[in-house]
Amino acid sequence: MQEADVLVIGAGAGGIVAAWRAASLGAKTVLLEKTPRIGTKILISGGGKCNITHDGPIETVLRAFRPEEARFIRPACYRFPNHRIVEMLTDRGLNVYTRPDGRIFPVEQTAKDVVAILRTYLDDAGVDLRLETPVESIVSDDRGVSGVRTKHGPMACRHVILATGGSSYPNSGTTGDGWPWARSLGHSLAPIRAALAPIFLPGQEARSGIALRDIVLKARQSGKVIDRHRGDLLFTHRGISGPATLEVSRAVSEHLEQGPVTLEVDLQPDQSFEELSAEVKAWLAEHPKRQIRGLAEAYVAKSLAGDLLADAEIPPETVAAQLPQKARNRLIEVLKGWSLGSVEGVWLDKGEVVAGGVCLDEVDPQTMRSRLCRGLYLCGEVLDLAGPVGGYNLQAAFATGFVAGETAAGDATS
Repeated sequence: MQEADVLVIGAGAGGIVAAWRAASLGAKTVLLEKTPRIGTKILISGGGKCNITHDGPIETVLRAFRPEEARFIRPACYRFPNHRIVEMLTDRGLNVYTRPDGRIFPVEQTAKDVVAILRTYLDDAGVDLRLETPVESIVSDDRGVSGVRTKHGPMACRHVILATGGSSYPNSGTTGDGWPWARSLGHSLAPIRAALAPIFLPGQEARSGIALRDIVLKARQSGKVIDRHRGDLLFTHRGISGPATLEVSRAVSEHLEQGPVTLEVDLQPDQSFEELSAEVKAWLAEHPKRQIRGLAEAYVAKSLAGDLLADAEIPPETVAAQLPQKARNRLIEVLKGWSLGSVEGVWLDKGEVVAGGVCLDEVDPQTMRSRLCRGLYLCGEVLDLAGPVGGYNLQAAFATGFVAGETAAGDATS
């Protein structure tokens, strides 16, 4: 006996919107979530404040993704643009604001309020939400998907939306469950790699908790820059984190498979070598009796000044008037390219998202239907999608979930 017109597996951003959309179109919809609550990844997004989406024209939003990913999500983002999810939330009492960098956040409310509002949409649409209901497998026959097996028994359904997410932050419930199920139904997977993740960089313990503000972090392999990003960097007890780190982590993770990757920091990205040289020369002339440590502290935290000067091979007690020209040049070289050392790894399980997943060419971007298994639809991070920090990944999940829900409902009720 058919238990539902549409079954949605996973109550994250994509699954919530997929279930709401399918139910709002008249499909009897069941949403299965293995944890005790919905929207766990939403709850921890933006440090618990929830970076809902990214502002601006859709084409601008799409340019933040890699070209092949942008092409895939373009139809969905036009069907469910960024302003749509904002309107849904503000219509039910959420106050939002847009930061200068385009990121949209609640004003005084938090991610909990965002999830609570999304829950009201599920309730109003009549979605049958079943928490603490882990799915064990997706069942198929010669006609395609036929249902799922859960911890509480089998459920029959010919239209199943896979919205299980990736494998980052496994404590939130995203443990990569959907990938083996997709593979069992004929899909192939792009390699799973860390993205938007902290980087393991040995020897940073003494710097833990110290930040570098508005720098450019560069990743190199064999001397060639493979990625760079401007933003803040935070030293941790096992490496580095912060926005700049998260943005380069995907490229670092990919290139580590080919060989060593090193990281360096441009502490003064708005100044050329020549401009910085003139600034340093002026400081030395103005403070001839001061120790050179005072100059270093103008560019980094006091606790880092000694490390910076050591890398420039300058004793910190050196008096400004006694600093040789070669030493001055070494200092400027360090300020423009301070080596942080060789990367030991990127934490897959601590990333905000992961790269890799179900190959995009096996899913129809217009409908989110599987091209390989009838009755299967896929959305969100279970796909090979990974945008940058800034609300892009939630936008991709909301949009692909909307299309998956709409298509599944149409297929189930036609």
